[in-house]
Formats: sequence, structure tokens, C-alpha cells
Amino acid sequence: MNLKPLYDRVVVKPIEADEVSAGGIVIPDNAKEKPTKGEVVAVGEGKALDNGQLRAPKVKVGDKVIYGQYSGSAYKLEGVEYKIVREDDILAVLA
Repeated sequence: MNLKPLYDRVVVKPIEADEVSAGGIVIPDNAKEKPTKGEVVAVGEGKALDNGQLRAPKVKVGDKVIYGQYSGSAYKLEGVEYKIVREDDILAVLA
């Protein structure tokens, strides 16, 4: 992939939610929630601080993360949809 995010932005490949509920019921497309989990595929160089320095990002490529449901911008590249979010919009890293 030749998509390089700037500063504190992170490119995330969303992980789709299960299509079947825990009880075995098939969930239709229009009832599914937007994905909020994803895998980090690219990371910018860091957040620009007031003193001109860059703070290194806390996430790295390959991390599985949870991000805000309505955060970021969607971008489609070669048929694959990605989300570009600010590092501040990432809520947690899945261990």
C-alpha cells in the first residue's frame, strides 16, 4: 500500500462485525452497526506539539484498535475501504 498518513493520522482497515448474532440470528446489512474495530495498516510520524517537536505515535502497524464510531474519513483504495483517523480518536488497543 502506498498510502502514507500525515502527522498524527492513522490508516485503519475496518474489521467487519459478525453477520450472525450469538443466538444464531442472521443480522441484515441495514441493521449492522458501523465497524469500530480495525487493524492499523499505516501510521504518520507523530503529533506536532506547540514547541515544534513531534510526539511519537503510541500505535504501530499491525495493532488491533477500537476507534470512535463516527470518527475519521473513509477512503477506498483498490477496492478495499480504509478509515483515516487521528490518533486521538483511537480509544483502545486490543491486547
